[in-house]
Amino acid sequence: MLLSGGLDSATCLAVAQAEGFAPVALSFRYGQRHDHEVEAARRLAERAGIEHLICHIDLRIFGGSALTADIDVPKDRDLDDQDTIPVTYVPARNTIFLSYALALAEVRGASDIFIGVNAVDYSGYPDCRPEFVAAFESLANLATRAGVEGGPAITIRAPLQDLGKADIIRLGTSLGVDYGLTTSCYDPDDHGRACGRCDSCRLRAEGFGNVGIPDPAV
Repeated sequence: MLLSGGLDSATCLAVAQAEGFAPVALSFRYGQRHDHEVEAARRLAERAGIEHLICHIDLRIFGGSALTADIDVPKDRDLDDQDTIPVTYVPARNTIFLSYALALAEVRGASDIFIGVNAVDYSGYPDCRPEFVAAFESLANLATRAGVEGGPAITIRAPLQDLGKADIIRLGTSLGVDYGLTTSCYDPDDHGRACGRCDSCRLRAEGFGNVGIPDPAV
């Protein structure tokens, strides 16, 4: 279970547990702008009573993103611009994260990997699209011992894939997700307070606004 500490992955975790899975959470310190999201993931895993692994890698050696390089996080951007990949996209991040999750699944004998990508994200991030999830699942079943030896097929589960933020919040609320434990901001202050102006903050605010409930993390 890829657990970032954000709204989507928190909901994805709740879905996995509701479906009877016993997740092992995997989070990353990858050189991102802040460490608050890893702390949020720790809180979520602790509340869920599940094992939580934190992997240390450094994507700053590549840069190319406002989250891993000295590039300003866009504020007050036109969210209807679906033709441009935002500078907050981290090159190959989901491919890298899923590869680590696949390695963990092999070692643990698991055949299901959960990731919280969704309809809002894949409009801008190429590695959140359904085609990407399907392609990685095909790769997983070619590149593993289980795939070669006829073991259980690896399934990449993206239960939020076809949902927007409001639908995700409704689903998570029905499953008892405490969104007060989560963080979504790309550019929080030193105390973890959200900027309120980056794409992620604004999409989150819009989602809670459309559901008609206050964001408990604000």
